[in-house]
Amino acid sequence: MSTVQHAPRTIVVPSSVPDAGIGIPARLKYWKRIVSAYLGNKKSHLTFWHGTPEVHTGADPSVIDHYWQRFAGKADYPGQFDDRGIPMLDYHGHVGLQYNPIAIAQYGLGNYNLYRETGSDDRRARFLAVSEWLLENLEENEGGLLVWNHHFDWEYRTPLRSPWYSALSQGQGLSCLVRAHRETGDDRYLEGARAALETFYHPLEHGGVSTWDNQGRIWFEETVVLPPTHILNGYLWASWGIYDFAVHTGDERARQLWNDAVSTLSNCLEMFDLGYWSMYDLPGTRMRNPASWFYHALHIVQLRIMARLTGLDVFATYADRWDGYRNSWFKRKRATLHKILFKLNHY
Repeated sequence: MSTVQHAPRTIVVPSSVPDAGIGIPARLKYWKRIVSAYLGNKKSHLTFWHGTPEVHTGADPSVIDHYWQRFAGKADYPGQFDDRGIPMLDYHGHVGLQYNPIAIAQYGLGNYNLYRETGSDDRRARFLAVSEWLLENLEENEGGLLVWNHHFDWEYRTPLRSPWYSALSQGQGLSCLVRAHRETGDDRYLEGARAALETFYHPLEHGGVSTWDNQGRIWFEETVVLPPTHILNGYLWASWGIYDFAVHTGDERARQLWNDAVSTLSNCLEMFDLGYWSMYDLPGTRMRNPASWFYHALHIVQLRIMARLTGLDVFATYADRWDGYRNSWFKRKRATLHKILFKLNHY
């Protein structure tokens, strides 16, 4: 891994005409894979992702120690691992078994939490194995920045072609490496975290993971596509990596970036409120994209954590409102029907 500075280079960011979606052959492959993952009798990537989101109430916002979500279920992932103990996810179909840097970082963070709670040497070893993998797998992109790539194609509004990177993986990796530095004092981890952080200061066109809207508000993009889609859960998780770096190092530039992110989120949550459910993203399609039940629950937990990190009432207010939505039978059914129709029409 190297953190040599490079001059910004303009790169081509995937873009599409809104509502174009994925083609019919690709859509058939997508549905074949999805049906196998959801309805098959083998473990799939969903085994890792679809746990129960949980606030880590023992995490202290003033220091970097426990991660903000517990991830206890992910720390005991029952799926496949490589010979170094790194989890791999089975997406089934044409995607198959893959390393996912987001999942790897979350597995590491879950084990770090359990290590701090129990003092287990095994949990510590799992966490540090992930931290080493993260250092070894930082790769230079076309803009000269260091990223964690996903080496598989993925279906989205604009299909993501391998290799692709994400503000979400950058933020989660940051959170992991900051804690590895806290635990070991090894500056390699801090160097890697600083390199990952740099992507948040650059636009998509120069290899970064950020966009700015017409009001000058910054967005961290889980999917590097144009026009951007502002995936909410990815923005929140990514921003916590910036917060972790700022608190751990006292870096004022990172602190300002975090403040800018908080300003964007606090002023834009209404854009993600359907009036009966939360939205997954702002897709730029004819039909709005509601969150699945899992992501709606995740949004609520993430907003409760934002309230703890910032002390701002707006995050608790929306968390309570969205929690109320899921307690309504009618709103749950309406959101489910809306999601099905969106999937059938778009992605």
